[in-house]
Amino acid sequence: MQKPRLNTAKTSDHQYDLSRRSFLWRSGALAGATVLGLQHAANAAEKPIQGFEQAKDDPNASKDWRPVSDRKIRVGIVGYGVCRFGAGFGFQDHPNVEVVAVSDLIPDRCAGLAKACRCEKTYPSLEELVKDDKIEAVFVATDAPNHTKHCLEVLKHGKHVACAVPAVFGSLEEADQLFEAVKKSGRKYMLYETSAYHEDLHAMREIYKAGGLGKLVYSEGEYYHYMEQPIDSYKGWRIGLPPQLYPTHSNAYYNCVTGGSFTEVSCIGMPSVIEHLQPANNIYKNPFGTEIALFRTSEGGTSRMAVSWDTPGLSGEMGRIRGQRGSFYGRYEGFEKNLPNLQRPALPPGVASGGHGGSHGQLTNEFVNAILQDRDPLIDIVMALNLTVSGIVAHHSAMKDGELMKIPQYKV
Repeated sequence: MQKPRLNTAKTSDHQYDLSRRSFLWRSGALAGATVLGLQHAANAAEKPIQGFEQAKDDPNASKDWRPVSDRKIRVGIVGYGVCRFGAGFGFQDHPNVEVVAVSDLIPDRCAGLAKACRCEKTYPSLEELVKDDKIEAVFVATDAPNHTKHCLEVLKHGKHVACAVPAVFGSLEEADQLFEAVKKSGRKYMLYETSAYHEDLHAMREIYKAGGLGKLVYSEGEYYHYMEQPIDSYKGWRIGLPPQLYPTHSNAYYNCVTGGSFTEVSCIGMPSVIEHLQPANNIYKNPFGTEIALFRTSEGGTSRMAVSWDTPGLSGEMGRIRGQRGSFYGRYEGFEKNLPNLQRPALPPGVASGGHGGSHGQLTNEFVNAILQDRDPLIDIVMALNLTVSGIVAHHSAMKDGELMKIPQYKV
């Protein structure tokens, strides 16, 4: 891995129809702060939280599926929460998985997770669950500020780990710790970045690998999620969240297409009129509801990546790319005449496509197959950190009025 650096010097075409300081986060800081999210939680009971709308299942999604093994991986799942995240990715339905145990700190949610996963064994915490020798792999669907801590604990107990985004939360030191821990463990690590298996991004990646795009000259990724009130969260960690600390949904439209990274960034933040995005009203002292980052890529191109909480209108995760041999703006236009198969991998019978554009089932199937085949998963530790750390530096740049900053590089 290249040593991380942070500059702190100053305050007829073929067509086919995203300083090494940690942000303060520890137990007592946000007691009672979830009040701002209660109304959103109530609304969530009536309407799915953005991204969790279930994609319509393709009746032919399993037609070409072939098992790579008849073995069942014994999995533990931690975290249910307001999004019911732990049960949302189909582990309990995968024919190569046995959900051995689940955990959530809140007893009612733990019971709900156990019921959803058809699992009888529960533990009061991740720290207790990882001691279970029957468990081979753990899905960490806990609060973002504790992702690194929890993944380190899983790896310490010799288990494979999959984790919700982001990989780390505002800390370059934790990124280094996680990188070294994964390398030392010899276990599989996978980040559950949903944009990586969007239908369009999957097509982009396959065309890129086939040479149909060449080097990317320009790419765009956008994650728009209007939150006048923040989504309810453990100890209110989403209240006032700096947008570029949650960058992976947009950054994926470069990183998960090419496997490359961002090398430097200038980011502009726009002060927000929303209450919880005022510096006095959140522990991050964050004033921004929107942060737009301009990155230089490892190919020498340019990426514009946007994350926004305070702009009503078009929402979701989306992106576009332009390369030296072709472009993809909803469809491919370029020089390549013999495109590869652009369909997403077949899913096992019974595994739903799920939310976030039908990416949920794909992510779990990829993680399971990586373990069974003893190979690196698509979004391994290198891609996970390159997706995440660039956003941390981007937020620092925004806080310094767009100062150009170098980004740490993670490589095998």
